[in-house]
Amino acid sequence: MNTLKRINPRRPFTVTADGLRRITLGMTGVAGTVDFAAAGTVHRHQPKPRRTTAAAQHVMLVAAHADRGALDEHARQTLAAAALVADASTEIVLLVFGEFTGDAAALGADKLIELPAFDRRKFAPADELNALAACAAAYAPIHLFLPDNASGDGDLGRRYAAAANASVATHVVEIDASHVATYVHANTAFASRALPEVILLAPNAVDPKLPFVGAGERVAWHFGGESAAAQGKLRDLGIEEMDAAQLALEEADFIVSAGNGVSDVPAFERLAATLGAAIGASRVAVDDGKFTRDKQIGATGKTVEASVYIAFGISGAVQHLQGIKDCRHVIAVNLDASAPIAKRANLTVIADAQETIAALNDAAAAARSARGTGAALLNSKAVAEGALA
Repeated sequence: MNTLKRINPRRPFTVTADGLRRITLGMTGVAGTVDFAAAGTVHRHQPKPRRTTAAAQHVMLVAAHADRGALDEHARQTLAAAALVADASTEIVLLVFGEFTGDAAALGADKLIELPAFDRRKFAPADELNALAACAAAYAPIHLFLPDNASGDGDLGRRYAAAANASVATHVVEIDASHVATYVHANTAFASRALPEVILLAPNAVDPKLPFVGAGERVAWHFGGESAAAQGKLRDLGIEEMDAAQLALEEADFIVSAGNGVSDVPAFERLAATLGAAIGASRVAVDDGKFTRDKQIGATGKTVEASVYIAFGISGAVQHLQGIKDCRHVIAVNLDASAPIAKRANLTVIADAQETIAALNDAAAAARSARGTGAALLNSKAVAEGALA
């Protein structure tokens, strides 16, 4: 069976621990003469070595926002990019906006600077820019890396490049130690250049799995330069809460999805409301009339990118798996331990979906009674993620 991951044949090379790599037409193609036959297997069964122990002469700075104490996949790819293109005398410094509880060394960082005062849910672009500029002034990095996303990092990188009058490359889809490249002219042409001072990396340009670790030293660094000028121009209105059921599935961060194994739809909907999750469904459940077509997830429905996706009674046809391929954590509840969804899931509960839903609803009712009328399960998504830690 062909296990090679299918990608767009026009996709540029992806940087890995062994150099640039590309998979197309069922064959493994490489840039240069690197042999990838053993890629990712060399260090699989032994402790990973330090990337470098040499004295640092240069610094590459990686900046990203944390989400509930962790870096998302895009941010981890960006950190890996810096670690992969750095030479032995270059130190990787990770600047995290928000609280970070992950393993910086395992992600490739040599030093970690954490700024817990900057919460991703708060809007403070001027203060974040000042903090990034102060850190850059302190470490004088030869290159600054940020994920090119729509949730703060991409905007911050552009603000910094403009303020520092630095050279910048955005939407970078290919990178190695000598060049970066991006699509131009509505993706009909491909442009490349030497590494600029600021690099904004597009998603999936780098394999975040590293065969080495960084030093992971946590640095005590305090930023107290809150912008007084910004206080008069910017006012944070906070987060406006809304019913998860009204949220488009493509935007939902927490989804519970029902398949053929769910017979009591009202009980399933009560659980979704209790957990504060959006509702999805398999094609079978939609075809049976249990859910409207806009709830269908899969190749013929919607593709989702939730942090937590719980599938109740879904076997996991290839079309459904395609729709959840970008979900961060997948939890499957199914009687069949060999169902395809179990291979994709990070956690599989071998149980009847309907009985599990009823048990969770009972647990929710007990929690409300213990905490008082009107109280709900607190931070239920974080609890689900914690079960996968």
